[in-house]
Amino acid sequence: MIKLGSMIAAAAFFGAAGCASTAQSPAAQPPAPAAPAAAASTPAATADIVDTAVAAGQFKTLVAAVQAAGLVETLKGAGPFTVFAPTDAAFAALPAGTVETLLKPENKGQLAAILTYHVLPGKVPASAVAGKTLEPATVQGKTVKVVGSGGGVMVNDAKVVSADIMTSNGVIHVIDKVILPPM
Repeated sequence: MIKLGSMIAAAAFFGAAGCASTAQSPAAQPPAPAAPAAAASTPAATADIVDTAVAAGQFKTLVAAVQAAGLVETLKGAGPFTVFAPTDAAFAALPAGTVETLLKPENKGQLAAILTYHVLPGKVPASAVAGKTLEPATVQGKTVKVVGSGGGVMVNDAKVVSADIMTSNGVIHVIDKVILPPM
């Protein structure tokens, strides 16, 4: 289970690329200090999705799964990606033996399909879904239902428990369940 969690974490970190832009002008000297202050409040923005997931410590199974599926280089790529990253606890809640089975080399394609179902192309912050119901296509090809309401954000039947972890190549939203693509 730990290997799959680590892979999933890596997949989750395919994620979103930072899209901050700053206008440069001679009169913009006061805003320049404000930009570093904002960057300091989100230190993960300098690391990519995979490295951010590894550093977080709660995505060991996801990171292992990403490695087994051969997706590390993709998730370390330019992106941007949005990753819905299940925690180790989310993987542990799967039926006994599921993670171990998916991590077998003969199941690499199925594992990659599940992991890429957790990834959207582009950077989608939580604020973009507030008060909306969307059905965006995942990198895997199928759509997910994203509902932003006063109670938070849901992705299919998973709750976003921590949103907007910015990375150098996207954004990670931590979810409490592993979501599975429709068959």
